[in-house]
Amino acid sequence: MTGRTAVDGDLVGAEARLMLDARYGHFTAMQVRDRRVRGLGRHLDRLDTANRELFGAGIDRAAVLASIRAVLGTGGRDAGLRVNVVEHGGRPRVVAAAYPPHAPLPGLLHVKPVVYQRYLPHIKQAFGFQQAHIVRRATAAGFDEALLTTGDGLISEGAITNLGAFAGGRLIWPDAPMLLGITMSLLRDLDVPQERRPVKVTDLPDFDQVFLCNSWGVMPVGRVDGVPLRQDAGLVARLAEHYESVPADPVD
Repeated sequence: MTGRTAVDGDLVGAEARLMLDARYGHFTAMQVRDRRVRGLGRHLDRLDTANRELFGAGIDRAAVLASIRAVLGTGGRDAGLRVNVVEHGGRPRVVAAAYPPHAPLPGLLHVKPVVYQRYLPHIKQAFGFQQAHIVRRATAAGFDEALLTTGDGLISEGAITNLGAFAGGRLIWPDAPMLLGITMSLLRDLDVPQERRPVKVTDLPDFDQVFLCNSWGVMPVGRVDGVPLRQDAGLVARLAEHYESVPADPVD
């Protein structure tokens, strides 16, 4: 007998088997508030760019939006959303899933440097076992997030975030292979001098403010591997205010 799939002893249908069989694809993650998404167009653009690289054709934007509306339902206003594009049956398929909405992690974050560099880091890859494992190990050890580094401490990004920092009024981003996160791209529109330059773990205590960002928002970093970092609440507030001021786009 072939073509049958069971989960915990119960047979499931073809829809569940699709994700089991899928091994290749990309995704984007977003937060929905009042059926609106901040940076929705940039999410769609990133899906389109990744789809062209992985599958040789642009994304079906109508299918993405239809999937988002389907998982929200008629009454859903707020949610965390993940839109996967995975290969199944010889073609890309759009698979969306809704989760409870996620706010920024509270307080000052404690981060753990981990030597790891992603393959094709500019692609937000589906089925990220390595990053999930890194985050689980970091949180089990009492950290909030991991920083992905080279062997000599050069930072590329967080496991599920981007890292930024302020120095002398300039906004600094690591000059390293990384995923250009949607929140990072929105913060790059902030009207302050900005640059990309190599950033090592040992550089972090010298910055005026270090922060992480993803679809949850902007989150200040308080310690790296136990070492305290400088804090400037005004800079964090400016980042958050800029991010919150970005108009959100309707999904309907």
